[in-house]
Order: sequence, then structure tokens, then C-alpha cells
Amino acid sequence: MDTEIACPSSNGTVVLRAESIPFSQLPGQSRLFTQYQTDPESLRKFYPSAVSSHTQIADRIPEVLANYRADRQLLCDALEETNRKFGAGDRTFQNIASLRDTEAVAVVTGQQAGLFTGPLYTLYKALSAIKTAECLRGRGFKAVPVFWVATEDHDFEEVSKTYVLNRQGELGEVAIEPEHCHENLPVGYIKLDGSIRPAVDALFAKLTPTEFTEEIRELVAAAWLPGEYLGDAFASLLSHLTAKYGLIILCPLNRALKKLAAPVYVDAIRRSDEIVQALRQRSSELVQDGYSAQVLIGEDYFPLFWQGSDDKRNPLKRTDRGTYKTKDGAREFSVEEMADIAAREPWQFSPSVVLRSVVQDYILPTICYFGGAAEIAYFAQSSEVYRVLDRPATPIFHRQSFTVVESKHVKTLDRYDLEFEDLFKGMESILPRIVEDYLNRDLAGLFAKVEEGVNIELNRLDQELSQFDTTLAENLANRRRKIIYHIGALRHKFHNAQMRKDQVIQHQLSSLFAALLPNRHLQERSVNVTYFINRYGPQFVDWMYSAVDLDDKGHRLIYL
Repeated sequence: MDTEIACPSSNGTVVLRAESIPFSQLPGQSRLFTQYQTDPESLRKFYPSAVSSHTQIADRIPEVLANYRADRQLLCDALEETNRKFGAGDRTFQNIASLRDTEAVAVVTGQQAGLFTGPLYTLYKALSAIKTAECLRGRGFKAVPVFWVATEDHDFEEVSKTYVLNRQGELGEVAIEPEHCHENLPVGYIKLDGSIRPAVDALFAKLTPTEFTEEIRELVAAAWLPGEYLGDAFASLLSHLTAKYGLIILCPLNRALKKLAAPVYVDAIRRSDEIVQALRQRSSELVQDGYSAQVLIGEDYFPLFWQGSDDKRNPLKRTDRGTYKTKDGAREFSVEEMADIAAREPWQFSPSVVLRSVVQDYILPTICYFGGAAEIAYFAQSSEVYRVLDRPATPIFHRQSFTVVESKHVKTLDRYDLEFEDLFKGMESILPRIVEDYLNRDLAGLFAKVEEGVNIELNRLDQELSQFDTTLAENLANRRRKIIYHIGALRHKFHNAQMRKDQVIQHQLSSLFAALLPNRHLQERSVNVTYFINRYGPQFVDWMYSAVDLDDKGHRLIYL
């Protein structure tokens, strides 16, 4: 069902059209995720705090506040310090002040620190949390949006590149590779060097100049500077894009926040055996119920990483002696030694993926979390860590999910009678229909007649040969397949040749795929927000905020 969204713009009101598609109709979605989107309460076995609607989370506020043990003043002091460094606006500091109130809760989301904020879903996560906090405040509750920048993650390859649609309508990659981006180094410790300037130049060389180009270039260049840490550059740009909404950004590498997390680190270390057993059992339960376990938990698993003097993130593995050894073999600890270090110097540790959310919800009075499909799957396992550590499990919601369809691509879809879902079949699948229905019906019809005629004559020959000599009939069956194959191959070459002749149409289709299904994935997983802000100005963020519909759990097409 289509809906219309009225949005303010510099030229008056812009009306966006939105269409929702259930995730179950999109390929590549896990059964656990689609079930969770459809009926989260049916999965209470794996998600003990699951609720069917965001409107129900307010009922959890007393439980969240009763179990919140961190020092709010230390938390907010650290948030003020870091958000000031990121150049946050007044609204953010107002929200931090609100968080000091003992009745305030946090709507949380997070993402790795990607280049120039990474893919579009980073923004969609932030706007989902912002809209939910605003809804709670509208109902009289004290709530603020918080974005947890996953600076402790060490997958630099994943965050080192981003994509925009270039001047030719193709998907263009921009990447960085600072000198010191070692394996296992948390991305928050990677410092940008002089190579960031050519990357900014490369980004804007790809974008078509508009009236907004200079403004967005200044914004990007001011955040992504040589000498800045990658995580800080990410946070600075995201903070500026969402300034009017007061998003609070949290960097877990902050030592004051590490101190706040120390009690849960110590508890997780001392109960690590119990955590591992519970996770392994949960993995088995997921598989038994027909789902997939997202994190493979071995018997030697440990829920924290060791971060030594070189800042590298080292996995810890249990030895036959009952001690724990770093992957590089440089250090070996007993459980009590680690617990003692975690109490005194918690910055020596960082949580694994199954512990991170528990740490997050210990530091913050989290009322709910917005994540992606993979994070929802992780929560099915990490809910056991909440249980073992005697913490209330946090409900998770899927972030808003959008594909933005510009008017030129709407025209291409309409011209060739295509639906968005048709694109998942691939260009090679929709090409024959476009050629035969719209470009060269006469030759396409001739191919069909020839193929039909050949089949008729081969059927007659088969009948005669079957009566004359069965071995010859069998031989014909083999040759029939080859004949039909060669006709089909020639037909395929005809399609490609026709497309080469119609270069305008070929460009329209290739641009359509690049924009709506880049790299054969949803647009939000590849394209960077700078493309749309350069095209439509900073108001694009406001349009996406207006498009957020917390009651809609599908993937939404937003037609500009």
C-alpha cells in the first residue's frame, strides 16, 4: 500500500511516495530474521524481552531503571567531553543533560565507523533511534537517542571503502589505506594520514556538481582530516548530519566509559565458563529449531579480547591447563589475574560480539536497541549472556530500511513495466523480456516461430524414428537438446547485440541496477549518504527522518 509523506524543502513542500515490501519477499533473508519481523513474540525462547511494537517498550522503563547501576554523572561527563570534540550541536548537549535525570532512558543504536559514515543504513539506524526517543518523549517519558560507534571492532577492510553513484550513473568506489592500519588494530586507533585528502578529492570527482556540492564538501573535509582518528572523523560527520535532532554519540574506547564497564567485564571473566556453555547450548537450540547460529562458539572461546600495549585486539583462548592465552602467544592468564586487571585497567579488554550489547546496556539505561538483520540474529545468542550475568535482556528492533528511488529510475521502471523485486532476478533475466517486448518485437517473434517450427518438425521425426529404430530416436533426443541449445544461444546473442545498438537503453538499465541494487545488494548496504546530500542538500536527512515509520517492519521504497 502506497503512502504519501509531506516534507519541507527549500522550494516548498516535497511529497515523497513510500511503498512497503515485506522482507520475506526479498531474497537472502534468514528464516530467523523474517520470523522475528513477522511475529517477534513467537521467538521469546531466544528473545525473552521481545515485543511486537515499539509502543510497548515504555512498559520496561521501571525494570530498566531498577537494574541500572552505572554512575550517570560520570557517563554524562564522558559523553559531554567526546561530543564536544565531535562538534555536536546544542540539542545534543540538552539531551546529555536530560540523561543525567535518574528517570531518563536511552534508545540505542550503533555501527562501525565507516568511511564518510559508510553505507546509508548508518543514517537510517540513527534516525530510527531519534524517532523512537521522540515518540517516548511525546508520551511523557524521558528518553534520548544514543549512537554507539563500534570503534573497538578491528575489521578495517569493511570500513575502509564506500560507494557513490558517479557522473555516469555507475557505482564508484572510494577507499583509504592509512599507513598504520595493522591487522587486529581497532578502527578507533587508526589515525588518518595525508591519504585522506586524495580520498576526499576522489569522492567529489565522482559526484555531479550541484548547488550543494561546496557545502557538503566543506562538511566532509572538516571532519576527515589528516591526524584525526578514523572513529572521531566518523562521529564528527554523523554528528553534524544529525545536529538538529540531538543524537548523542558514544565511543566505547573512552577510558571513563571503560571504568564504568569494569564490573561487567569482571563478572563476565569470572563466569566465562558458564557463558560459553550457555552460548553453545543456545547455538544447538537454534539449529534444532531450524535456524542458524551466527557466532560459532568453540569450547576454548572467551567473551573478551585482550588489548595490550600495541593496541591490537587479541583473541583469548582457553588452554588445556585452564588458563587463557592470547592468540599471538605473548600473554597467558588465570581467570583471577584477568579479573584483577579488568577491575584496575579495564581498557586492556574489549568485549566480543556476544558480550558487547550487555556491556552497552550496563553503561547506558537502554530501553531498546535498533540493529540490522545480523544483529537481530546475534541477539538470539547474546540473550543467554544477559541471563548468565543477571541482566535484563534488551528488546531489539530492526532499523528502518529504505531504497531511495529517484525520478529518472522511476521512469525506467515504468517504461519497461518493471517492479523493484524484478531486479533481484538480475539483468540477464529481465534483458530478454525488454528486448523482445520493447526493442525488436519482429526479430524476437521470428525466433519464437523458428523455435516452435523446429520443435514441431523434430516431434514428427521422433515419431517416425521411434517406429523405425529406437536407437535412432534416442540419438535424436540428444541432438534435439543441442539444436535447442544453439538456437537459445543465438537468441541470447541477439539480445546482447540489440542492447549494444540501443546504448541509451543499456545505460538506463545499468544505471537502474547501480542505483537500486548495487553489487547485487540493497542500496542501503553500499551507497554513501554524500551522494544524496550532494543531489538534494542537507534536507535529504530531514526527508529520511520524515519517512521513518516505526510501525512498518518492511523494506520501504521511497520515491523522490
